[in-house]
Amino acid sequence: MFTLSGFADEISPELAEQISILRELDVRYLELRGVWGKNVLALDDDEVETVRVALSEAGIKVSAIGSPIGKIGIQDPMAPHIQSFERALYLARVFQSPYIRIFSFFVPNGEAARYRDEVMARMRALLDVAQGHPVMLLHENESHIYGDIPQRCRDIHETLASAQLRATFDPANFVMNGVRPFTDAYPLLVDWIEYLHIKDGFMSDHRVVPAGQGDGQIPELVQALAARGYDGFASLEPHLAAAGSFSGFSGPELFKTAVQAFRQVLENGAN
Repeated sequence: MFTLSGFADEISPELAEQISILRELDVRYLELRGVWGKNVLALDDDEVETVRVALSEAGIKVSAIGSPIGKIGIQDPMAPHIQSFERALYLARVFQSPYIRIFSFFVPNGEAARYRDEVMARMRALLDVAQGHPVMLLHENESHIYGDIPQRCRDIHETLASAQLRATFDPANFVMNGVRPFTDAYPLLVDWIEYLHIKDGFMSDHRVVPAGQGDGQIPELVQALAARGYDGFASLEPHLAAAGSFSGFSGPELFKTAVQAFRQVLENGAN
């Protein structure tokens, strides 16, 4: 029911080590966000082909393009961002990825209502560009963007009402915004959940921890989704060594710890 994937750039910036650790862990998908210290959208065509061939030879597929689309200020120019989004669509085609991760734009603190209409217009513009492409856009709840809390995430999905837009549910990101993921976010968003990011954390000090060890209510979440027949990706984004606005890092050993912790959650839920 839960197909494991992960942000392999959390393992290492080097493609060979990313692949080696994924194969060691028997994780056959990755969420492609970065390699060689470069964001996926910054890779040139030759680099893209190198990654594609290496993944194909290793038997690893791309679950999603882990793009930073929507991670600009709501007042920043949109035209260059549309060009970046077109690149993301191209990469999804090259890597045969069914999904592209997106965000709902950074808004000034306390001013989400003021910028709501502009957020919706920009996200609709992304959907217009994506129309006709065989890919689904996944909105991730992220701190400081419009859709950082469940009520505004739901607002996005209800307002845009697009079959090409679904939700990536990130429990730790909700925790960092003072939201209990399963108790308060899941009931509002369950109808749109298409994809999971697996990391956990504590509300008290915003410390990120392996799945099942924090306030992320991950066991409750996976049990409820399993009961609904969830059949999709659970993408490890551990952030166990470092966390930032555009990426995180764990290193090989902590990434292994994260995978083992989530597999333990799944095993406990099956018993």
